[in-house]
Amino acid sequence: MAPKKPSCLRSLLLPLSLTLLLPQADTRSFLVDRDHDRFLLDGAPFRYVSGSLHYFRVPRVLWTDRLLKMRWSGLNAIQFYVPWNYHEPQPGVYNFNGSRDLIAFLNEAALANLLVILRPGPYICAEWEMGGLPSWLLQKPEIHLRTSDPDFLAAVDSWFKVLLPKIYPWLYHNGGNIISIQVENEYGSYRACDFSYMRHLAGLFRALLGEKILLFTTDGPEGLKCGSLQGLYTTVDFGPADNMTKIFTLLRKYEPHGPLVNSEYYTGWLDYWGQNHSTRSVSAVTKGLENMLKLGASVNMYMFHGGTNFGYWNGADKKGRFLPITTSYDYDAPISEAGDPTPKLFALRDVISKFQEVPLGPLPPPSPKMMLGPLTLHLVGHLLAFLDLLCPRGPIHSILPMTFEAVKQDHGFMLYRTYMTYTIFEPTPFWVPHNGVHDRAYVMVDGVFQGVLERNMRDKLFLTGQLGSKLDILVENMGRLSFGSNSSDFKGLLEPPILGQTILTQWLMFPLKIDNLVKWWFPLQLPKWPYPQAPSGPTFYSKTFPILGSVGDTFLYLPGWTKGQVWINGFNLGRYWTKQGPQQTLYVPRFLLFPRGALNKITLLELENVPLQPQVQFLDKPILNSTSTLHRTHINSLSADTLSASEPMELSGH
Repeated sequence: MAPKKPSCLRSLLLPLSLTLLLPQADTRSFLVDRDHDRFLLDGAPFRYVSGSLHYFRVPRVLWTDRLLKMRWSGLNAIQFYVPWNYHEPQPGVYNFNGSRDLIAFLNEAALANLLVILRPGPYICAEWEMGGLPSWLLQKPEIHLRTSDPDFLAAVDSWFKVLLPKIYPWLYHNGGNIISIQVENEYGSYRACDFSYMRHLAGLFRALLGEKILLFTTDGPEGLKCGSLQGLYTTVDFGPADNMTKIFTLLRKYEPHGPLVNSEYYTGWLDYWGQNHSTRSVSAVTKGLENMLKLGASVNMYMFHGGTNFGYWNGADKKGRFLPITTSYDYDAPISEAGDPTPKLFALRDVISKFQEVPLGPLPPPSPKMMLGPLTLHLVGHLLAFLDLLCPRGPIHSILPMTFEAVKQDHGFMLYRTYMTYTIFEPTPFWVPHNGVHDRAYVMVDGVFQGVLERNMRDKLFLTGQLGSKLDILVENMGRLSFGSNSSDFKGLLEPPILGQTILTQWLMFPLKIDNLVKWWFPLQLPKWPYPQAPSGPTFYSKTFPILGSVGDTFLYLPGWTKGQVWINGFNLGRYWTKQGPQQTLYVPRFLLFPRGALNKITLLELENVPLQPQVQFLDKPILNSTSTLHRTHINSLSADTLSASEPMELSGH
């Protein structure tokens, strides 16, 4: 049985928008009518036309704007995930504040008159870091994720005993707006196919949420066999290019009666670094939606508004090779990354209006945009010069290098340091065997940048050095796998590097807190550090600047820069990789910028090479599809079936 909150407490725990509904709570229901292949909402036939939006990809101050635009588009529901790692950064440490305030987001959706289809995981994919699973799970290296491994189940149970009671009052029959809840996510695409695990989750959800809430699964057509489970309503996902009739016919083998549901109808697709920007034509997306609505199906459009992978939150896929996902999650969605309506939105609204009423009145106009610059950035200093501030607790010593997870470093960067035990006069090969770099390593000898070693590449560097020379390897976590692998994605140096014939030992590891340095130290007047005239390798640049006119949304353009991380007023915008593409600009919401009379500060960590003119600009339009940099086809990948940069990506699996 689901826990019942005492009535005297319940009204205190719910916002006003929900307490007004409570007298009717006993009459509220969302059910499957198998006799007529439809949903019933409060006893009346109902079909949802929903859109996906991720609160964790949209700053809290923008939630209302995005939700109201979705409601105006004709949607009557939204669908979103809950990323476990966003809310439990360390075991037993929970964060539901600010942009992590899940209950506030549910309330905003209620105020926008939107029902909710909730997808709490524990695994969510979503192109999010590690598919939403917390990386601290990997502190037990032998753990088997997404299975009935007791270690994994214990962590899942602990998390859901915190999360699910929070959402229990928001279930539709309790007076809230959550009409259904997904169990796991596309589990049929995970080759473990552990039905004991799925049954455990289903039982846990029932124990904490009760029998009334509709629980469902979502899988691609190829995943229905292992992803569906008796007692959970089966839904499918596919895009406009797929054969709707064939897929819905297959769905009927698993769910013979009840409404047809496409839980992820793809309005666009994600982007990978080094691939072209993905787009889906307006005509294909609208035609597919209309055909499904003619069948009476319920549809959720993934994504309706994509948002941004700020900071280090992007995930990665493994399709032939390691494919990290871009900072932008624009997704070619009906509402752009900056929250603006697109022609796709208006076309979809026209289709929806043929089947149900859409709100009247004009859509809010696009947000004001701003241009500024170019701005010339100033050299702050080499990353190595700030090591004491970046790692104030000092390094960890180990004979062999340790992974990020072993030293409890979740995201970002870690520096590995050792010293040469003999003089090397001739250039000598340096590499990490067994594909042991996860994910990019920036190599320096006595502070001089030597080059990059990269995951899934057979690259070697050739080094020289003196006895006692300092060998530094800065390793970047480019995002843990969110889809496409059954193995745990450990980060760092997974194998000890080899120089010539020598296995290097005696390592110092510095887990770096770069965000703390940018936020707390760089605003201070730090002493000037010695640096070479033409710095290369991991180097900080910054610039303070005023905004003389009105502040607007804008897009940071970094022409000529190579790869790195960028902050605005201490906020981590995310990764740039100008030389790789396709994304060339980073979305900067206007609320991050200080208005007239205050100085703003931009900070860059350039990891490789700085342009001759270290300048940036703020543009009033994004550049998400630059093909000029896509010449870096990885012809020497470790995988024989590697896709070249010009080949289209397979769209199955999400």
